[in-house]
Parts: sequence; structure tokens; C-alpha cells
Amino acid sequence: MAISERLQAFLQAAKVPYTVGKHPVAYTAQEIAAAQHVSGRQLAKSVLVKTDRGPVLAVLPAASLIHFKRLKTALKTKRVSIAKEADVKAHFPDVEAGAMAPFGNLYQIPVVIDRMLERSDTMVFNAGSHTETISMRARDFIALVKPAVAEFGQPAGGPPRKQKKRAPSSRRPAKARRTAATRSRATSRPRTRSAATGRQRRQQH
Repeated sequence: MAISERLQAFLQAAKVPYTVGKHPVAYTAQEIAAAQHVSGRQLAKSVLVKTDRGPVLAVLPAASLIHFKRLKTALKTKRVSIAKEADVKAHFPDVEAGAMAPFGNLYQIPVVIDRMLERSDTMVFNAGSHTETISMRARDFIALVKPAVAEFGQPAGGPPRKQKKRAPSSRRPAKARRTAATRSRATSRPRTRSAATGRQRRQQH
């Protein structure tokens, strides 16, 4: 499938500059970024989410994952979940599943874009198929779609963990430890033999 006819007609009518790029079949955003030789922060992926107010198209960098708590706050909704493939096909019938362009406005679906993409000069995104992408200025995209803008992306590996500060060491010098260990062994030997004898006795009963 080539670029969506609905999208192509919309962009031509808007008279904004854009370019179409072709690449080998790729299904994940990271694969597309590698095929097109663009940064995972520059490539935009579109994720259809379900909320208690209806479907929303969340657009964020390919290198990021959705931070659901932030997205719920941004959308002012109580529930956010990833839509199933059947839902995607129902809302985007003229594109390949998982290859939606971020133009939810063409399908009467609200769009929210991560602030990192808003700050980018150029956006690259799926054009409706797994073999073509579109590149255009981010400001043109925002002017055409008028999405909500929020910070809801997080690194794919999750937020960095804070390292706990180690308490000051209270260990004694090596010489002192050796002396204490020698004393401990000297005083504990009789008790160790007694304990071993007790165990042997219990095992025999």
C-alpha cells in the first residue's frame, strides 16, 4: 500500500512542503528510524489509545514510551490503555495496521503530541504503509493538526534509578579484624564441638 490517498490529498490542499521516503518493509519505529537513517527522537510514532472520553492518537518520539500517568493528567481522563489492533483497523481503515500517520484529525480522532517533537525542526512519520514515510517541518504539522501538546514520553529503559548513598564505613582496620577473628575462633571452638555433637545425637533418634 502506498501513501494514504486521504493524507496525500490533505497535504496537497494545504500546500505545505513535504517529502516522501521509501524503505524496506519495517514494522517497528526503531527499524524505520534505522532504515531512514534518522534519529529515534526525530521519528514520530503514532499510538492509538483508549480513554473514558474516546480514542486519542498519541504521537511521541520513536525512542520513547508512553508515561501513562502523565498522559492521563494531560488528557484529564481516568483511564488510558493501548488500543487493540482491531480498534486501529476500525478507526484507520485505509492504512496498514501500525503504520498510521499522526493526522488523527482526518479520522475525527483528537491528537496529543509530546513536547519533545514540538521542539523539533523536522518530523518523520509513517505515511500509511510499512514502506513509506513522510518528512515535514514540525511547525507545519502543528499548524495543520492543532494537537494538544504535553510531556508524556519517557525513555524506553524507564527513568534512571537513583543510587543510594553509602553510609560511612565503620569497618575496623585489617589488623584489628584479624586479632578479633583470632580471639573469636579461640573462644568458640568448644561450643562448636558441643553443637556438632548435639546434632549428631538428634540425627540418630
